[in-house]
Amino acid sequence: MSTVAERIRQLKMEKNAVILAHNYTSADVQDIADYVGDSLGLSVKAAGSDADVIVFCGVSFMGETAKILSPGKRVLLPEPEARCAMASMCNAEQIRGARLRNPGAAVVGYVNSTAESKCEMDVCCTSSNAVSVVDSLSQKDVVFVPDMNLGAYVASKTDKNVILWDGFCPVHQSITVRQVGAMKEKHPGAKILAHPECRPEVLALADGIGSTEKILAMAGETGSEDVIVLTEVGMRHRLEALYGQKRFHFPVQAVCMTMKMIELESIANALESFSGEVVLDPDVLKGAYSPVRKMIGLKD
Repeated sequence: MSTVAERIRQLKMEKNAVILAHNYTSADVQDIADYVGDSLGLSVKAAGSDADVIVFCGVSFMGETAKILSPGKRVLLPEPEARCAMASMCNAEQIRGARLRNPGAAVVGYVNSTAESKCEMDVCCTSSNAVSVVDSLSQKDVVFVPDMNLGAYVASKTDKNVILWDGFCPVHQSITVRQVGAMKEKHPGAKILAHPECRPEVLALADGIGSTEKILAMAGETGSEDVIVLTEVGMRHRLEALYGQKRFHFPVQAVCMTMKMIELESIANALESFSGEVVLDPDVLKGAYSPVRKMIGLKD
């Protein structure tokens, strides 16, 4: 065990802290965490824990969501400048404009969005429950923000009129049909598992589509020894730990450098000095709470 890891474990006990790590963080960060998973699942874990401090190893909107669900806890981001590019593609003012252009439509927002944007949504969703969230609404027209690819996937699974936003995850958007074809040619017996943030034409090539947690489950269910995984490469760590007998292949460019900003040293520094604390305006906390709670109530 490294000296930094020992320091983190000691500080965690002293501060009564819980460490959460997203599936896309580096292997050493995942190994030091109490829980590893997707952003919503981790926030729910944190809210239900008796910890006083939440250290969220992920991008900024994840820390904000944890704070919305746990306003009485101290939430720390080891790297406060680790921001999600997709979340920056849709702000609160733009959502208000979309409502004016689409009177009567509901606004469904992917959890990959800022706290301020969540205040303008009717309900949030995750990649795993986006279809059920949209289907649950009484409105026929639904503005889906900010991910156009997840929105297009939802549109293909529902009879609602889904109005798409021009946002995307750069990592998943970078995966192309040609690249997937080349991987399949190299590993002809491989099953293809894809995250719904990928382009629709890429999803059309997949044997299974789902969130990071769903991909973990599908990888175990497939009989193929080779699995092509169309999402961020940080998933390799958990996949190989769970299914060491299988071989997992990722697109070479599927790396979120923002997630990789988080290191053991930054976790230790956050615990030592309470740096990177998530502080939200009380009105934002109040306004974002209802859409997030609705999302949890509809969670699969």
